[in-house]
Amino acid sequence: MKKQNISDAVIRRLPRYYRHLNDLCNKGVIRISSHSLGVKMGITASQIRQDFSCFGEFGQQGYGYNVEELRSEIGHILGVDQSHHLIMIGVGNLGHALLQNFRFSQCGFAVDAAFDIAPSIIGTDINGVHIYHMDELEDYIRTHKVDVVSLTVPKSIAQDLADRLTDLGIRGFWNFTNLELVSSNPEVKIENIHFSDSLLTLSYRIVNP
Repeated sequence: MKKQNISDAVIRRLPRYYRHLNDLCNKGVIRISSHSLGVKMGITASQIRQDFSCFGEFGQQGYGYNVEELRSEIGHILGVDQSHHLIMIGVGNLGHALLQNFRFSQCGFAVDAAFDIAPSIIGTDINGVHIYHMDELEDYIRTHKVDVVSLTVPKSIAQDLADRLTDLGIRGFWNFTNLELVSSNPEVKIENIHFSDSLLTLSYRIVNP
């Protein structure tokens, strides 16, 4: 499987492919052409073929793609079958909503623990996830496998906290703090989530029809 020099644009399309293929599987669709998939996703068939060629050959000329097999291949590329271990730091409104409603397991993540400083929630469980005090964070990381930390804390403490976690060996961050986290360690991977970017993109499309 080829995986060299994959552009960020291709990587960011992969979850969209996986989501649409998952929907097609749920609808019982057995096979689909690049043209039909492109129509559903709003991209060209040639772009789909070009994206997939970065990882190997998945379909046959004139025959299309087996939906279940392609979903499995894309899921494997995305690491859905890797069982990543995630902890959450910050269980306020957003953190609580994510724990309660987001289907982490469908993305290949197990949420093993969450951390906060609010006495009212420490020691409780949300959707099966136990809430620990922040004072227990370092001991937990030293004794458990943690692949990713989801940060839903005030942005004033986000970078210092990320640096501290990096020193503890954390190499993946799902960051909701509205601060663009950075790291000088090339092994550290950060996904900065900005809801405002999405809303402003919608705003642009509304005012520029």
